[in-house]
Amino acid sequence: MVRHSTIILTAALSAAAAIAHATPRVERVALQADPHLPKVQYVLVKKHARRLFLMDGSQVVRSFKIHLGLMPRGQKRRSGDFRTPQGWYKLVRRDPRSEFFLSIQISYPDQAQRAFARAHGWRPGGEIMIHGLPNRLTAPLSYYLRSDWTDGCIAVSDADMMQIWMMTRDGTPIDIQP
Repeated sequence: MVRHSTIILTAALSAAAAIAHATPRVERVALQADPHLPKVQYVLVKKHARRLFLMDGSQVVRSFKIHLGLMPRGQKRRSGDFRTPQGWYKLVRRDPRSEFFLSIQISYPDQAQRAFARAHGWRPGGEIMIHGLPNRLTAPLSYYLRSDWTDGCIAVSDADMMQIWMMTRDGTPIDIQP
């Protein structure tokens, strides 16, 4: 079973590499979670360490380097603050045709965050995603690989995004820690 999963994941990563180097990168392959890959109970993000972990109980299944919003410290409070939210959410919607290489939406903001923003006359923001690189780069590739560059999302490499996409499902909990 492990060998079979490795072959499937290797093929998926080869496909991701081919898609990542295609120009322009707008067409997507219909991808679904693979039941042969390791089980993921939840996603853990440690903002300070710039890491995303796919977890099965207390066991790390996979670990990925991440890039965050331009102002990553602290809790996201409103639209335009460039912060990545903190707290427990769920993965709620997948978009294979987003402006990034695959994206999975996170359920931010919750009801309390909406109320907090409303009390201050702000919009809470939304459309917080885990995603790969932009389909159309507006800066040198090195910028995306060494900097926090999103508006508040969690960005990973395209190959890492392919693994996250295939190993999680809608409804998977995500814990974003400071």
